[in-house]
Amino acid sequence: MFVLDSRLQGDTLLIGNYPLCQLLLMNDASYPWFILVPRREAVSELFQLDLDDQRALWRETTHLAEVLKDAFIADKMNVATLGNVVSQLHMHVVVRRRSDASWPAPVWGKHPAVPYSDTQVAELRTRLRGVLGGDFSFAEVGA
Repeated sequence: MFVLDSRLQGDTLLIGNYPLCQLLLMNDASYPWFILVPRREAVSELFQLDLDDQRALWRETTHLAEVLKDAFIADKMNVATLGNVVSQLHMHVVVRRRSDASWPAPVWGKHPAVPYSDTQVAELRTRLRGVLGGDFSFAEVGA
């Protein structure tokens, strides 16, 4: 059974689900920073997914990066899977702008997180509703 890593659970807000991945928002309003987590048990590496799941992860990742680039007017999209701190397989999809607090360095560990307000999360969810496709389902607010 899939269980989200406790650190991811504590650092993120649930947005919803693609067919394979849970979509999370890193609770840091400094950047539009999303995390895709395949809903598969005990997977820490890309190669541990079967081929269909690998393809699905890549489709979901590239779809998300493409719509976020346009929706948030990104200068660059950062897409990465590291897992040095959280071993559960997860894909970071981060909207980067030359004006952001960490440019051009990586976002993690650079500055303390600035939590989203409820209003900011509601506005972000509204923006995402306009761009995420039909195979994405939004989680209930407060879920």
